[in-house]
Amino acid sequence: MNEVNFLLWVRGIGFDIALAIFVFGIMLRFMEILWLGRKPELAAVRGNGVASGMRTVFSRFLPADSNTLKRSLFMVVAGYGFHIGLFVVIFLFAPHAELIESVTGLSWPTLPSPIVDFFTVLTMLALMALLWRRLTHPVLRFLSTGEDYLMLLLTFLPVLTGYMAFHHLFLSYGWMLGLHILSVELLLIVIPFTKLIHMFTLFMARWYSGFMAGQKGVQS
Repeated sequence: MNEVNFLLWVRGIGFDIALAIFVFGIMLRFMEILWLGRKPELAAVRGNGVASGMRTVFSRFLPADSNTLKRSLFMVVAGYGFHIGLFVVIFLFAPHAELIESVTGLSWPTLPSPIVDFFTVLTMLALMALLWRRLTHPVLRFLSTGEDYLMLLLTFLPVLTGYMAFHHLFLSYGWMLGLHILSVELLLIVIPFTKLIHMFTLFMARWYSGFMAGQKGVQS
């Protein structure tokens, strides 16, 4: 398979397969959540659960208190650096935004390439720092599974290959772009079946936690 055929495959059949598995997996996971149901709430309603749920969604973006920073400063900095950097790379890089617009019709302003470049490097450094922490911290190393390392790898590869394709590093642009797209497709395939599903269930879980706490009159 030459460069052109490889690029055509990952942008065509490969993408269709990955997208089909991704959509099916997401639907399956949400059906599983709905099938779990919920037990009847017997406690008296003491507060506004809806408002508390919305408040919890946004309040959890920040560390709970100053003690969190004292205990886990490294994880907080690396974690925020990774998530913010990844958000910028995915949504504020002009070619990505144009791709999203072509599919959804939605558009928004993007950032200059040098700024996105900075956040790309920041994302990769943060991911490597999180991997180092997982390998060297006794508790984290004990709790880590193969899935945890696989998720780090499959999250790192699209960022790395995208950076290399943009800067024309290592291989020709066509091959590197194809590898970038393929790495994204592999990530799409595993998202529904790993802990990465939290990118879709995070806000639902936060809202529900805040909702239940608010109805009971306690702070979430």
